[in-house]
Amino acid sequence: MKKNIFLKSVILLLIGGFITKIISMFIKIVLARLIGTEGMGIYMLISPTFVMLMALAQLGFPVAISKLVAEDTKNNKNLVFSVIPISLALNIIIIILLFLTAGYISHTLLNEDRCYWAIICIGFVLPFISISSILRGYFFGKQQMLPHVLSNVTEDFVRLIAIIIGIPIFLKYGLEYAVAFIVLTNVISELTSIFVLFFFIPKNFKLTKKDLKPNKNNIKEVFSIGIPTTMSRIIGSVGAFLEPIILTYGLIKSGYTNNFIVNEYGIINGYVMPLILLPSFFTGAISQALIPNISKAHKQKHYKYVWNKIKLAIFISLLIGIPATIIFELVPNIPMKLIYNTTVGIDYIKVLAPIALLHYIQAPLTASLQAMGKAKEAMHGTLIGTIIRTITLLILCFSHIGLWALVWATGINIIIVTIHQYKHVKKALHMEKIA
Repeated sequence: MKKNIFLKSVILLLIGGFITKIISMFIKIVLARLIGTEGMGIYMLISPTFVMLMALAQLGFPVAISKLVAEDTKNNKNLVFSVIPISLALNIIIIILLFLTAGYISHTLLNEDRCYWAIICIGFVLPFISISSILRGYFFGKQQMLPHVLSNVTEDFVRLIAIIIGIPIFLKYGLEYAVAFIVLTNVISELTSIFVLFFFIPKNFKLTKKDLKPNKNNIKEVFSIGIPTTMSRIIGSVGAFLEPIILTYGLIKSGYTNNFIVNEYGIINGYVMPLILLPSFFTGAISQALIPNISKAHKQKHYKYVWNKIKLAIFISLLIGIPATIIFELVPNIPMKLIYNTTVGIDYIKVLAPIALLHYIQAPLTASLQAMGKAKEAMHGTLIGTIIRTITLLILCFSHIGLWALVWATGINIIIVTIHQYKHVKKALHMEKIA
């Protein structure tokens, strides 16, 4: 029965992932053709900031709720409603700080004044992302994947329509306003997602005063899981946030022009990385199905079952990743031309494709550590990888190899983090078998 639930969850998430990925590709195509390489470069400059702020705003609550709901030892309604007020308060603090520092981030750190309005717009998006992610965490814990799949598909479709209609209008006022609007489309899409998720709440759903009263034990347990999970994301996000700062500083000092850096950075992060990481969306879906499944089995001390599920997740990830890697390595021009109507960045793809195969199994390994209550170990892997990546990037930026500095630093990070997570998954299960 457990096996059937896991496989059904994986299949449903893969189907949903496939549909949303197609819509996401259309979004990328529309963006690339409407705002061009320069616009993609600006958008990619603010993306690390966006990701880091999302990590802070969510504070690991979705993973914590998913794990605790799956264990089914608490009042789940109280669990969710204890977290929402804390999440909203945290978002308000982040928004205020963001508004105060947006000018400094765009002008001084990113060396691109056109990022200002896009950074301001991030603040309006964060509360909606936080609420929808908490609701998804609840449904994941219940191993109900259909609400997540339908909300994702609807969300991406609405965002695509908004982009097609809105960007031509905002381009009349300037490229920076068009990029800011792209960020704001997340408000509309996340609102749509929240409405879809609410639709799946049972009709006999009732709230009592006991459900709404904050439970200190629940909050404490959510934080104990959420903070290390958030730290993993923040560490990775800080590394990503520092990436364009280090690149622009190091490469300008080495004699490269700002236009060259923005264009090449846009190629790598706007075209190359999304293509290379295309299969990781599906492996991420597998990881999402893995967390509640492993959490419940691990709580019941079914360690053999846990290990078998981890191996199955890795196998499915490779089943998706290997064919993609072969295509990216042998004929990268075909998917690039098909998706983006360009062939720029093919050399970058050929180098990163074999390394990215390790990245495809990294998500299931990290999710397994979080599900087993080893979020700190997962965080350590991210920390080690980020430190080495940042140092490598800084050194290579002064080696006069252009944006290859970013490519090699990224590859090294993937290898180190994946090996670390695999070793600690094996170690965790070995120690528990002994205990």
